[in-house]
Amino acid sequence: MTKRLFLASLLWLATTLPTIAYADDWDFELEPYAMFTTIEGDASIGRVNGAEVDVDTDEILEVLHMGAMFHFEAHHDSGWGLALDYGFMDLRDDISGPRGGITDLKVRQAVLMAEVMKRQTIGESTLDYIVGVRWWDNDIEVDVDVAALPGSIKGEIKEDWVDAYFGARWQVPINQQWTFVLRGDVGGFGLEADFTSLVLVGAKYSINKTMQVDLMYKGLWVDYEDGSQGERGYFSYDTLTHGPVVGFIYKF
Repeated sequence: MTKRLFLASLLWLATTLPTIAYADDWDFELEPYAMFTTIEGDASIGRVNGAEVDVDTDEILEVLHMGAMFHFEAHHDSGWGLALDYGFMDLRDDISGPRGGITDLKVRQAVLMAEVMKRQTIGESTLDYIVGVRWWDNDIEVDVDVAALPGSIKGEIKEDWVDAYFGARWQVPINQQWTFVLRGDVGGFGLEADFTSLVLVGAKYSINKTMQVDLMYKGLWVDYEDGSQGERGYFSYDTLTHGPVVGFIYKF
């Protein structure tokens, strides 16, 4: 159901630009990037409630099994544009609890954003109004070894969901090389997640007309719950994923 909703949302994004579908005046940006990520929050899976999902940058670099991140934008002279952003991490770690127990935590988190935007020029700056959909795809395994009790408690779930959001991005030149960037969005509203939001702040440095270095700080919140607490199949995920971002933008 969720994947069908996401595909329908992509189709909706494509059909919002019928007046410029056959125009040639497009500019494109492709950006592979790295995020020095910290994840803070907690997850509940079945009978495992409130297991901490707190992993800092050093730990992520140690336990990262696989990762991929890229951003793509297309802008038309009319001011309309499209963007895609994808980030994926596969993490595995053992965390010591306050009573000496061990939590074996495996987190595979993927986030895909697809959005349409309308650009307004204000003096030397630009303001992009953004409407989009954010698809979360999470696989989480928690194995709690309770030191005070025999045995362990295990939980495993594969969950994905889609939420709509709206926001804006402001870009203003500082000088000939540097451009300040501020972006924010908010979504959820109980459609699937109770709340989701992204904040991005930083600057771009122009090497030449086709290459830029992207230096940002990114924060991505989500508060999602499915099912009834204590029952089989219950899942909640309340986290903040944040950290510095370094990327290289190629314009064509």
